[in-house]
Amino acid sequence: MVANRRALRGDADIAARLSQLPIANGAVDAVVLPHTLEFETDPYAVVREADRVLAGEGQLIVLGFRPLSLWGFRSRAISRGYPPGLKRMLGARRVADWLELLGYDVSLTRNYLFTPPWGSTAPRPDVPRRCCAAAGLKPWPAGAYLMKARKRVYTLTPIRPRARQTRSPSAGSRSRPRRDRATE
Repeated sequence: MVANRRALRGDADIAARLSQLPIANGAVDAVVLPHTLEFETDPYAVVREADRVLAGEGQLIVLGFRPLSLWGFRSRAISRGYPPGLKRMLGARRVADWLELLGYDVSLTRNYLFTPPWGSTAPRPDVPRRCCAAAGLKPWPAGAYLMKARKRVYTLTPIRPRARQTRSPSAGSRSRPRRDRATE
C-alpha cells in the first residue's frame, strides 16, 4: 500500500508523493485509486504516474465521486468540501478521456453509492423500497463511480527493407555516354 505523507498510516508500505512514486517503470500489475484523484491538487499527474508504474496490459481501477449527484451538490454547498479535504470532483467521462489519451481501454464503468450524503443509511419508511427494488430502480442517484481500464501496449514489428536489385541494361538502352554535337 502506498500513502501520501499527509495520510500516512501504520499499515502503509511506502510513504511518498503520489505524483512521484519510488517504484520502477512497469513494475506493478494493478493500480487502484480509491477516491484519490479528488484529494490531489494535480490529479492528471497522479494518473500519469500510475501509468508509468503500471506494466503493459495491467489493470487500472479508479473510484471517484460523481459531480452531478447528491454527494456532489453537498460538496459544493460546503466551503471546505465534503468529505473533508476534497479538492474537486472529476466526472467519469473526464477520467475516461484522460485514460484514452494515455492508451487505455476502458472496459467497465459502474455507478454505486446509492445513499444520500447526510443522516443515517437506514431506509426511510416513506421511500417505497420494495417497488424500487422490484423494478431495479434506486431511490437516489448514484454518488460515485467505479472505472476499470486496461493499459494497452502495441508492439511494432519492424519490416526489413528488401535489397534493391540492380537493373541490367536492356538491348535498347545506351550504355555509352553521349557525345556533344557542338564539340564534333
